[in-house]
Amino acid sequence: MRDRVGAVVTIGGIKLACKDCSLRELCLPLGLHEADLTALDRVVQRRRTLKKGETLYRYGDPLRSLYALKGGTVKTTGLMEDGRVQVTGFYMPGELLGVDAINADQHPCTAEALETVEVCDIPFHALEELAQKVPALQHQLFRIMSREIVRDEQMLMMLGRMTAEERLAAALVNFARRQARLGLSDRLLRLAMSRQDLGDYLGLALETVSRLFSRFQEEGLISVHGRQIEILDADRLRGMGSGMAGEVSVSA
Repeated sequence: MRDRVGAVVTIGGIKLACKDCSLRELCLPLGLHEADLTALDRVVQRRRTLKKGETLYRYGDPLRSLYALKGGTVKTTGLMEDGRVQVTGFYMPGELLGVDAINADQHPCTAEALETVEVCDIPFHALEELAQKVPALQHQLFRIMSREIVRDEQMLMMLGRMTAEERLAAALVNFARRQARLGLSDRLLRLAMSRQDLGDYLGLALETVSRLFSRFQEEGLISVHGRQIEILDADRLRGMGSGMAGEVSVSA
């Protein structure tokens, strides 16, 4: 198996090619023509399945592939200067992991499965070569990288300017919008992450997150059943998010 475009790449267990994938309008194939999709299919090496707690890559690993998430939820974590772990994002189906490693050719965070997940392994150098030949693919890569920059900026704004209530409201609205993109309900959410993970992402203590969930439920905003969240008043929740919920990186 070689990492060149045009080389024969064994895709063995992959049952659905990019052109037939239900997530094609959310992932890298967005806007590609049939011939370009066929070329991208040759680049995709395999579909990997990870169990809960397994890592896709670790902090400091060299960049070898980007990963299109096909099923499940992944969290990314980085190390702060004092050694503490910071949750930097949550990824859902149709989203691409590993883009933040392009700058230094190594991963600046660790990606861990929060449940059983499926990812498509896309060797980066082969993808880079193909993108030079397919303008639509190159444009989509630029679009994804730009989105990562926007998320980073909005994360800083959220942590620096939003109250605890606004942060949690923005996160829930963001999850709902991203779930709706998958054709699922934007009212019934199943959170794969723990309250601790959510607090670590939002910069809030576990006790604060738990207290806010209880308060939101008492105020009729949501109904909480463990990790199942039903949004009862989406308008009020969006209002609490102060207009920041659309692309907050809890990652879109």
